[in-house]
Amino acid sequence: MEYIVSARKYRPMSFDTVVGQAALTTTLKNAVKSGKLAHAYLFCGPRGVGKTTCARIFAKAINCQNPTADGEACNECESCLSFNEQRSLNIFELDAASNNSVEHIKTLMEQTRIPPQVGKYKVFIIDEVHMLSTAAFNAFLKTLEEPPAHVIFILATTEKHKILPTILSRCQIYDFERMTVKNTIDHLKSVAQKEGINYEEEALSVIAEKADGGMRDALSIFDQAASFCQGNITYQKVIEDLNVLDAEYYFRIIDLSIINKVADLMVLLNDVVNKGFDGGLLIQGLARHVRNVLMAKDAQTLPLLEVSEQMRQRYQSQAQKADTRFLYNALRLMNECDLAYRQSSNKRLLVELTLIEIAQLTQPDDGTPGSGRKPRRLKSLFKKLIQQAQPAKKSAQQVAAAAQPDRQEAAPQQPQQQPQQQPAATPTIKVSQLGFSWKNIRQQARPQKMQILPGTPGVDESKDKVDEAFTQQDLELQWMAMCNRMPQRLSGIAARMKNMDPVILQMPAVEVVVPNDIIKGEVESILKNILATLKLYLHNSAITLQLRVARQEEKEVILTRREQFELMTKQNPAIEKLRAEFDLILA
Repeated sequence: MEYIVSARKYRPMSFDTVVGQAALTTTLKNAVKSGKLAHAYLFCGPRGVGKTTCARIFAKAINCQNPTADGEACNECESCLSFNEQRSLNIFELDAASNNSVEHIKTLMEQTRIPPQVGKYKVFIIDEVHMLSTAAFNAFLKTLEEPPAHVIFILATTEKHKILPTILSRCQIYDFERMTVKNTIDHLKSVAQKEGINYEEEALSVIAEKADGGMRDALSIFDQAASFCQGNITYQKVIEDLNVLDAEYYFRIIDLSIINKVADLMVLLNDVVNKGFDGGLLIQGLARHVRNVLMAKDAQTLPLLEVSEQMRQRYQSQAQKADTRFLYNALRLMNECDLAYRQSSNKRLLVELTLIEIAQLTQPDDGTPGSGRKPRRLKSLFKKLIQQAQPAKKSAQQVAAAAQPDRQEAAPQQPQQQPQQQPAATPTIKVSQLGFSWKNIRQQARPQKMQILPGTPGVDESKDKVDEAFTQQDLELQWMAMCNRMPQRLSGIAARMKNMDPVILQMPAVEVVVPNDIIKGEVESILKNILATLKLYLHNSAITLQLRVARQEEKEVILTRREQFELMTKQNPAIEKLRAEFDLILA
């Protein structure tokens, strides 16, 4: 006897036997009963959900000479018998994937002119209609708009968005739903009973989840599993045959994570990898598992679990042990891992780090490096130290008191007071040992709100031009403040000027060394404004500014961040002591 696969052998032959599409089949049956038929229908939805099957049943019911009271075909008249025996001349099927040219459509349109010999209608079923070319769609459009009275078109597609809007507007559109896991399991049970195959419900649940909403896929996988299991479909044999990771691993991973068993997690991960499973698939499966556990925590979301009853109880049991915040954070970590997995060069390490972080979510935050907290950044720590500590030098206090941040809104200016004597203190690490960097100067040296450069409207250069002496530190301070206030159109040259060091040759003559002639030309184009700004803010109208191109031995070597840090520690050993004291890493 010839073997027929289950997808063909148990293909529905009537509307009542169609699985999971009750609303659509009811509508089609009512249309047959009332005789209110459209000239074109479009069946769209995922693969394997019954689009072509419903099209055939509908075409058969339309031409039935004695339809039943509920709109089904009688299966006894000549039209029904010819259809069942595949000799009907009134129902034509066209595969648009292989017949998508204009010539094929024109040939089809020629056949629409001939009226049916038996029955009322000629029905044309065009499968995968989205595969038609644009020219074929245009050739089909006129006939679809005004077909003969005896012609009905039924179009089926999995990609509705690829069909021209002019075609869609001329069809009644029926959207087919994905098969639920429950409907798939119930149908597989009936098929197994008819075939005399023993089964475990957990095994059918795995098959239904693997099918991903397609009944045809589920029946194909069922046939494969039945062949492997020799008529006794069990859970262990199905996951072995389909190469599916056992759900027990996911339950164990969450249980171990809740009690912070990182070492056991690593052993479990190694076992999974040795079985040939990819780490990315493990993370995706674990994310689905955690989502199901989260849904099982609330009675309102419990129906969202598309699993068997036995598995539903296991999810509920684990949901009672898992904290909601832990589940949220675990989902976030796994989502980040999934996004970074494809670009990662060390995929296993990424998965291991993700599992370690998940296992530390419920661990108390003791402040140690192994507590799962993100490492503190060296950069932000220095910033806090400099802000909190007050240097003992009088000049530094005067600079901090004179400099007003230009972005502060609430702090009013305080009258300048004489610094009071501070009692001597001997801290373990002196902040003064760290020195002043350009960043410190930039943070402290933002003067009061004034015009960015002299020469712009609102600045009177004739006022306050008194010749006061200034120090090298004052010069550097005002130079950096000037660069920060330069307008957006001069942002490029301002960034280069921040790396230049103005030097007092002989009061009040100032020299600036530039890297090359190109930059020298750019600076010279705004030299008058620079000089006027320095005169205004340094209160010395006799300042002169000279530009000089750096000699070869004076050109600065650009260092990386790590090289800068190593140079700082070499110059100031206290920095390395500070890093070791707080167990810091370089950001």
